[in-house]
Amino acid sequence: MKNVLLLFVFILVGLAAQAQKITVTGRVLGAAGEALPGSTVLERGTSNGTSSGSNGEFTLSVNPNATITVQAIGFATQLIPLNGRTSLDVRLLAAAQDLNEVVVTGSRASEGRSNILTTAPVDVISAREIRAFAQTDVAQVLSFVAPSFQSARQTISDGTDHIDPASLRGLGPDQVLVLVNGKRRHASSLVNVNGTVGRGSVGTDLNVIPAAAIKRIEVLRDGAAAQYGSDAIAGVINIQLKDDTTGVNVSTTAGQTVESDGSVFQADANVGFGLGGRGFINFSGQYVNRGYTNRSGEDTAPLLYFGDNGGNYPGTANTPALRQALKARDDARAAANGYDRRNLRFGNSDSRNYGFFLNGGFDLAPGFEAYLAGGLTRREGKAAGFARLPGRYSAQNDSLMYPNGFLPFIEPTINDRSLIAGVRGKVAGFDFDLANTYGLNSLDYRVTNSLNASLPAGYGQRNFYGGQLFARQNSTTLGFVRKLTDVGPLTSLNVAFGGEFRSDNFQIAAGEPNSYALGLPGSGTSRRVNTGPTSTGLAAAGAQVFPGYQPTDALDRSRTNVAGYLDLESDIGTRLLVGLAGRAENYSDFGSNISGKASARFSILDNLAVRGAISNGFRAPSLQQRYFTSTSTQFVQGVPQTVLTASNENPIVAAFGVGSLKQETSINYSVGLAGRIAPSLTFTVDAYQIDLKDRIVLSTQFNRFTNATVETILTNAGLTRASNGAGIVQFFANAVDTRTRGLDVVLNERLALGAKGSLTLTAAANFTETTVTSVNVPSTLVADEGLRNTFFDRQQRGRLESAQPNSKIVLSAGYTVGKFGLQLRTVRFGEVRFFDARLDPAPTAEVRNSAGVVTAIAVTNPVRFSDIDQTFGAKWVTDATVNFQLLKPLGIAIGANNLFNVYPDKYRVAARNSATNFSVDPSNSPATNGDNTAYASNLDNTNRGRTLYNPNQFGFNGAFYFARLNYTL
Repeated sequence: MKNVLLLFVFILVGLAAQAQKITVTGRVLGAAGEALPGSTVLERGTSNGTSSGSNGEFTLSVNPNATITVQAIGFATQLIPLNGRTSLDVRLLAAAQDLNEVVVTGSRASEGRSNILTTAPVDVISAREIRAFAQTDVAQVLSFVAPSFQSARQTISDGTDHIDPASLRGLGPDQVLVLVNGKRRHASSLVNVNGTVGRGSVGTDLNVIPAAAIKRIEVLRDGAAAQYGSDAIAGVINIQLKDDTTGVNVSTTAGQTVESDGSVFQADANVGFGLGGRGFINFSGQYVNRGYTNRSGEDTAPLLYFGDNGGNYPGTANTPALRQALKARDDARAAANGYDRRNLRFGNSDSRNYGFFLNGGFDLAPGFEAYLAGGLTRREGKAAGFARLPGRYSAQNDSLMYPNGFLPFIEPTINDRSLIAGVRGKVAGFDFDLANTYGLNSLDYRVTNSLNASLPAGYGQRNFYGGQLFARQNSTTLGFVRKLTDVGPLTSLNVAFGGEFRSDNFQIAAGEPNSYALGLPGSGTSRRVNTGPTSTGLAAAGAQVFPGYQPTDALDRSRTNVAGYLDLESDIGTRLLVGLAGRAENYSDFGSNISGKASARFSILDNLAVRGAISNGFRAPSLQQRYFTSTSTQFVQGVPQTVLTASNENPIVAAFGVGSLKQETSINYSVGLAGRIAPSLTFTVDAYQIDLKDRIVLSTQFNRFTNATVETILTNAGLTRASNGAGIVQFFANAVDTRTRGLDVVLNERLALGAKGSLTLTAAANFTETTVTSVNVPSTLVADEGLRNTFFDRQQRGRLESAQPNSKIVLSAGYTVGKFGLQLRTVRFGEVRFFDARLDPAPTAEVRNSAGVVTAIAVTNPVRFSDIDQTFGAKWVTDATVNFQLLKPLGIAIGANNLFNVYPDKYRVAARNSATNFSVDPSNSPATNGDNTAYASNLDNTNRGRTLYNPNQFGFNGAFYFARLNYTL
């Protein structure tokens, strides 16, 4: 309530102050008279300011005796005393030293540096670039602007359909630290446990921050754990919120794909107020309604009504003629009932996002400022799972409820809250910053259009509450910084030191009983179904598509962390900049860590410098990775089995020889060149290597029914078959070491064209390669090749090494002349690869004679991979936007994302994956290398022909066309 009252005081003071001000209008022009859109116009000595429009025009309310500061990239700053004037045109002269953005991320220096003068590479994405095209969320914007950043929407992956996994320099979602206004952002409550990029990781949900609230984004592409703490192994993304006092800006965007789906409607607003020259307050709000897309194929299941869960033939259909006759009956039933074999949604989920953010500051006294920033976001989503067939022998359907089968949906609600409050100023010659940052994220699972098949026939419940994931973080930080000059041989010495106390909390709340029950709760019985012409079995337990969290899964875990840091940065003469940083941390749940970093930049020539850094870093295991647990029922060979995702603290995990999770550690190396080729053309080239030890992954499933060693481990741990213990287990472990190498290249050019035109050109590229250098297999599993592969299989290895583009090239151009503007961008997404989880080559056994000589190689359980392993080629995706200023306050933009309707390569389809395959060939012998001709859908990645594309490059929605209106008051 106090914060709300303070907010109203801020607003009232600001409104009262407006009456004492004058309104100044004008234009910002270059030396040749060309308009300079996006220039900064500030009332000197305050945070009251604005940006010039597309024609260089600006309007600003200021004090009558104010001095105006006018700045633009590539031009010398001008200071203009008003002396009562209310109209002025400003002409700026080109100045090479002001060409690049001043950045604050990656250094604790009291003064920012140009991004070509830093010791590490930093990308700066302005609000103008964020709004240039039709991407509506932060992760998608960054994916198409920053080559080293990658994020692609996933599909049919539970919660991951709604929280996009993202990565920097090819590493995991949780190996990049996200800051807001320089303060640590809390992580999502979701742990990715499905088969997507980032499996086993916990990232930060960038999309809860409205684009309308963002002033700019700084992407530090270098290890920075010694400066900022855990997670900053790959780098740091710092989102700076708007601090304008420019009045009101309202924007609406509408569009849809070329397939007439995936419609998007976005409305946002930003309003800023000055507070009588003593501060500002800026509000942003955003609403985005995104419709689903569907690029699925037709289901190849042979039978819809007379088959089992997968539409397979019953055992009695044991000749081609019998299968063909049964298929004809099934097709006739489907036609009579109007069944559509395109029974899946394969594409983007439905999503409605409501977001509100504020950012404010107020001068309490000379040299002391209080500040406040925070946001509230709510996302409501809807994503489909896999369709359940109406099959006669299905254990997943109740024909009384769904005579034609059903498509179940997961409809999560994601709530996110954050608040930063602090005070900064100067004391004893030091700038200080005392802040408290609070954040929480929750995800409530709701399952709709579903059923619990084990409940009595015709029970009727179709919707279920599946439970909640909840994560909370609170951190208190205190930092001091001071720049000293002429310290012995040092031209300057910047000294920064401080500390942090952070607490984290993770909770799982159980769903309603029917969401996870096997049979009617309390009855001790469950519905039995026909599993074949002469047998019966148990129906599937829990809500189909997402069985709810059980009471045994519920938990509430917390930890604390104390950290201290020291950061030194010095100019030695005019050509050498050196930085040293160190950080010590202690976690209550796994212990301590010390990180350090050394960096330097040396000017070889006036316009050419070499820079580099070496550091060690770390990432603390998240509470989700340490404690997450879930229990569900899955069918294995027609029999329901309990599948346990075990907490790392569960004794079962210790029985597998896996210890408690510890921190991931890294050593980062980088070296590069930065400089200026011409007065307005700058470049950076940076190479890097990241050696990462003890990466945390989620293992594949260990099955007691197919491996005697697993049976022994689980039995010895107390999970016997007689006690109905879990039959299938997976868990988190510090399983692998990796090495990532890459190269980043960025070139920027800005040119004046004629009296009123300007052209901005950017070429940027990232090339990266990650290799798994070792797998840390527990001693209990070393002797069994199959279990070694299960611990970290080929598919998981592929997710780390090649599931994301191995390169990305971004070419963009922006041209403005008068009221007209054109933005073009084309992005080349490099190839990605997908691997089968099974061993390759097939396991072999040596046959030896009595003398020990190998006489033959026997192939055991041979497997063919030709239709599983696949490489998806690189593709270019082109975006275009045309802008026109209709009136001084009103602008319009039209354009297209993926202008040429490019799609990724399709998954290959195995020949046996056909609805009209009537073969009954049972052969599976070494002589045929495991081949037979009977129907099989598991020999390719299309899930019975329905999932056609790999989403990990740029999605698969095709062309998207949009229009946008922008109104500034």
